Amino acid sequence: MSAPLTPLQFTTAAGATEHRPLIITLFGLFVVATLIITVWAGRQTKDAADFYAGGRQFTGFQNGLAISGDYMSAASFLGIAGAIALFGYDGFLYSIGFLVAWLVALLLVAEPLRNSGRYTMGDVLAYRMRQRPVRTAAGTSTIVVSIFYLLAQMAGAGVLVSLLLGITSDGGKIAIVALVGLLMILYVTIGGMKGTTWVQMVKAVLLIAGALLITFLVLVKFNFNVSDLLGKAAENSGQGAKFLEPGLKYGKDPTTKLDFISLGLALVLGTAGLPHILIRFYTVPTAQAARKSVLWAIGIIGGFYLMTIALGFGAAALLNRDEIIKSNKAGNTAAPLLAQAVGGGADSTGGAILLAVISAVAFATILAVVAGLTLASSSSFAHDIYVNVIRRGQATEKEEVRAARWSTVVIGAVAIGLGALARDLNVAGLVALAFAVAASANLPTILYSLFWKRFTTQGALWSIYGGLVSSVVLVLFSPVVSGKPTSMFKDADFYWFPLENPGIISIPLGFLLGWLGTVLTKEEADPQKFAELEVRSLTGTGAH
Repeated sequence: MSAPLTPLQFTTAAGATEHRPLIITLFGLFVVATLIITVWAGRQTKDAADFYAGGRQFTGFQNGLAISGDYMSAASFLGIAGAIALFGYDGFLYSIGFLVAWLVALLLVAEPLRNSGRYTMGDVLAYRMRQRPVRTAAGTSTIVVSIFYLLAQMAGAGVLVSLLLGITSDGGKIAIVALVGLLMILYVTIGGMKGTTWVQMVKAVLLIAGALLITFLVLVKFNFNVSDLLGKAAENSGQGAKFLEPGLKYGKDPTTKLDFISLGLALVLGTAGLPHILIRFYTVPTAQAARKSVLWAIGIIGGFYLMTIALGFGAAALLNRDEIIKSNKAGNTAAPLLAQAVGGGADSTGGAILLAVISAVAFATILAVVAGLTLASSSSFAHDIYVNVIRRGQATEKEEVRAARWSTVVIGAVAIGLGALARDLNVAGLVALAFAVAASANLPTILYSLFWKRFTTQGALWSIYGGLVSSVVLVLFSPVVSGKPTSMFKDADFYWFPLENPGIISIPLGFLLGWLGTVLTKEEADPQKFAELEVRSLTGTGAH
């Protein structure tokens, strides 16, 4: 069994030794390969349908693989493994929430959304409501949710490459975040949806292969006895049996129990409101293919999350808890450090190669996910706000795609700035915040619009803006931003909302405000438009 690994050992091994050129070479190969795919796909992007929806040419399996790639982000690979390594059973609850969420997407959203919209969530809302206000609201919400999610990926990238190259300075970590942002901008502006989808598919295969390899090597260490693995993890954690029981993170007091309920609500309901997941349903030719996409995604993602048991508990068993925290306070480096340990340790060539491969796969994961997120937000700005609000539907397709590319640059710059501040936060926690905002602002509006005949423009605006503002305000005044050593601003203390996830307040509020805005308005919903939308969403008649 490998000795506990320390950051000092890693820096020595991967710093000025013979392993660094090997690590950088392997790392560079992954980046170059994804850029080649992007350029190849970019040459096939001819019009707005290609840029936004990949020409609707992908099969259910291909899109399911791409959705898996989008969903298995830095949070899945780095954040969940770290959360399990530090908090045991409570960390694994992230995996359960992420997986169960797909049932909501499958049963309520995937097929109706594919039938009702064209490129964005705003298309569905604008079908039976006043175009300009609802498209502005949908675009704003999409951009905010995407930026929250981007923060998580940027934080993961900073941690990962810092570990890989032995960078310890804040300036170096910020430079890494900037590099990720630059690559992200290139992916989207050159490749559009086609490039992003192919990168997602390749990355999903690599990530599953990498997770399988580490899972196999961890189980070999314990002779494929999961009970021994869990027992050693509990012993090595310093928590004993408590490590394998509920309550280590979320059961300490009533506040943490409420936080867990809030987190669960956000995870289970948030997926069906995530913009970069929603736009994936438009890349397939039919609603049947959209449904198949989700079924494939559930199978692939479910298998991956089962492997996080070996990744997280393996890290707890084979690495020292204090050293994981020293390497990164939130535990985001647990999976790469575990790869190094099972590959032979810090001073071995096998350890260096495995660390490089797993870190490169995780970095490819981050690049692919940030590209998908940026595409979702830039598409929403260009299609919903620029074309339909600013230009009132008079822009050409060429102007629309140009606006999407310029907005990609702006959103990338914002993500770089905020990602530099968020580099020490747990990436799984940051993603959970994005889920909370999506579940509070987007999901109520989508469901009301698809299934409630009386729903009006005012109801949609109250729901989107109310859910958006409440969730963001609660996050800003929560321990995520200030008041704790793991907060974004460690030296400040202005939090008054005790929970780390706002979902328990903001999600019901989003639904309530949608209902209240509708019943309090004098505006009448158009029954004919709703009937048309209902037929279209359920049968696909007239779908693009």
